[in-house]
Amino acid sequence: MLRIYFLLLFFVTFLNQAFAQTFSIAGYVKDSATGETLIGAAIRIPETSIGTVTNTYGYFSLSLPNATKKVLISYIGYRSKLVSITEIKNQQLKIALSPLNLEVKEVVINADRQDKNVKSNEMSKIELSGEKIKSLPVIFGEPDVLKAITLLPGIKSGGEASTGFYVRGGGPDQNLILMDEAVVYNPSHLFGFLSVFNSDAVKNIEIIKGGIPANYGGRLSSILNVNMREGNNTQYKYSGGIGLISTRLSAEGPIEKEKSSFLVSARRTYIDILAKPFLPEEIKGNSYYFYDMNLKMNFILGDKDRIFVSGYFGRDILDYQSEVNRNVKFNFGWGNSTGTLRWNHVFSPKLFVNTSAIFNRYELFNDFDFGIGGFKLRSGLQDWNLKSDFTWFAHPKHLVKFGFNYTFHTFQPGILSGNVGTADISDEINKQFAHEGAIYFSDEWQVNHRITLNYGLRAVAFNLVGPYKQEIFDNDNQLPSGVSKEYASGESIAFYPRLEPRFSGTFVINDASSVKASFTQTYQFLHLATTSGAQFPFDLWVPSSSLIKPQLAYQYALGYFRNFQQNMYESSVELYYKPMYNQIEFRPGANLFFNQNLEGEMIFGEGLSYGAEFFVRKKAGRLNGWVGYTWSRTTRQFDELNAGQAFFYRYDRTHDLSLLLSYQFNKKWSGNFVFVYGTGNATTLPDARYAYRFGVDPNTGEPKYVFVDKYDKINSFRLPAYHRMDISATYIVKQTNKFESSWNFSIYNVYNRANPYFIYFLPDIEKNEVKAYMVYLFPIVPSIQWNFRF
Repeated sequence: MLRIYFLLLFFVTFLNQAFAQTFSIAGYVKDSATGETLIGAAIRIPETSIGTVTNTYGYFSLSLPNATKKVLISYIGYRSKLVSITEIKNQQLKIALSPLNLEVKEVVINADRQDKNVKSNEMSKIELSGEKIKSLPVIFGEPDVLKAITLLPGIKSGGEASTGFYVRGGGPDQNLILMDEAVVYNPSHLFGFLSVFNSDAVKNIEIIKGGIPANYGGRLSSILNVNMREGNNTQYKYSGGIGLISTRLSAEGPIEKEKSSFLVSARRTYIDILAKPFLPEEIKGNSYYFYDMNLKMNFILGDKDRIFVSGYFGRDILDYQSEVNRNVKFNFGWGNSTGTLRWNHVFSPKLFVNTSAIFNRYELFNDFDFGIGGFKLRSGLQDWNLKSDFTWFAHPKHLVKFGFNYTFHTFQPGILSGNVGTADISDEINKQFAHEGAIYFSDEWQVNHRITLNYGLRAVAFNLVGPYKQEIFDNDNQLPSGVSKEYASGESIAFYPRLEPRFSGTFVINDASSVKASFTQTYQFLHLATTSGAQFPFDLWVPSSSLIKPQLAYQYALGYFRNFQQNMYESSVELYYKPMYNQIEFRPGANLFFNQNLEGEMIFGEGLSYGAEFFVRKKAGRLNGWVGYTWSRTTRQFDELNAGQAFFYRYDRTHDLSLLLSYQFNKKWSGNFVFVYGTGNATTLPDARYAYRFGVDPNTGEPKYVFVDKYDKINSFRLPAYHRMDISATYIVKQTNKFESSWNFSIYNVYNRANPYFIYFLPDIEKNEVKAYMVYLFPIVPSIQWNFRF
């Protein structure tokens, strides 16, 4: 695989020299006020279709006809700049755009609209800025990345108490979540109420639901790429906010002015600290809080080299002390740690590379103290990752990307240690190790002014290796045989080489409309061991093995894209069809706690999802927002479940509607409105209950009964529909170049809808019947938050 990669690198370098005489411009586009690079800024020749956009690092390269005299650079919310080209030669440009104030936005922003929705080769991809995410009304007034993306078509929420999200029929583990290129295995705080992404540190996000390009892989359903801010390299700035449940504080500024910068952003819940003095003595030992911190530094070493260093550290801590016996204490903790070192290098105006070394860890730690003894339980997952991504602007009609990605995984299912009295406890579920690698190549070919094709291939390989001691179980894979097999360090246990072809194409009908299609084949080698629909901190990630085959999905998508009123409004209709194979569920009654034979509890089947997504969006002006609607069907089929018949997936929703409106009333006031509606989740409920007599109460002489529920088909019932309306308003108290202060007011669930969380049953003895009771979490919830910046 490495030989092929280096041969490809040599080939590209050779051809790059062959095209060296081509006249091109390249460089970075940045914000003039902060020095932050701008992602997706448009660079084009006026009154022509020749143009490009900046990449994730704000870099661009564009080949120009020799007669080119001027180039227009534009970005929504910024003043456009017309750059004169005085020499016909390859040249490096440094471009700074100035942010527009409120009045200028209203008048001028319309001259800057882009037709990317129609003419780009991307489909099933949506981007949101960090500022847009911060403006949305959410529970407790805490801005949240994962809550924001569930307002988009094709993306469903796992519920009010979950940051898990479901994309085109996939599960929460089938989304690749990246924070500055580092994988985030558990993206939630507060058992799923909030995500780990601090909105003050988020620059922008992009979610890819289909047509996944060849440079991404490892998950079946989607890519969520969260880019963190770089920090202001011109002046020191401080910002923060105080809300109902947490407080935030950020600091940023130049290390060396206009050459390097830093950003530090932290937040913590504080209810546990404020409430503790007022709690009764018997429950003062109980508390729950989370904290996290983001750090980023970047260094401009010259025109050709930039270094980025970023990291994240976060923890959730739950402490419990028994009211009855104060010596009984439990401590639960979990969290993510990531670190990323990135090097951008420009070999020539046409060849750009980013090389990254990445570390990430997710760990769970539990301590139990019973007074006479206790034990500790540790588990987690750790990765070391090295990757390199090349972008070659080979020709005005060809944009070539290629690179490699290597990850070394360490799986720690569980370490148990402790004592009860004089008896020591020591046990461990065997660690597992795996190598995962990929090389890829893609070419975006502009065939003519109407047709653009993007074709690529990703070659992947996964190798589960020793050292490992494998316990051998019986033919049903349930009972230990007493025999084990040992693998030496580096010895292959299970090896899976695979190919993933990728294709997308665009046919431009006219300046305002186009048709796009895509095909994606993806494999997934890591799997989430969970019995819940949401992602909880106690879930375990397990690797593919000789028994657990890699998950596989094919996705076909077709879409029609149309802009209106000179690109003021964007709209699209996308159809998708997605069969999935080697899907994983657990046997009924499966034991997931400290189980050496976790694989033996798994069953394997297939999935299918198909649907239609409708999206209309207005990106600029005083009034902006979107409306999205999805019609879909999602099923699963397992031979061991539901008599082998297909059943609705737990988060299948026939109808899913979201409406978001934002309005700037004046300089001081702005408001947001959100409405969501979704078909109720599929669920399994008993269709009968039987009472069995098992004895007589010796005190009363009355018979004693036990109740047994009878279940028929899986997920054959529907919970009531979910719908909710939220509103928010922001009032800017003061806004100058030196200080800004604002208040955010929001109301979650305005009309107090009782949305079902789950249903339980209790017998009514007097009426001789069983009644169903619905549990819901949040009534109407008003929130207030103060934000500042200086």
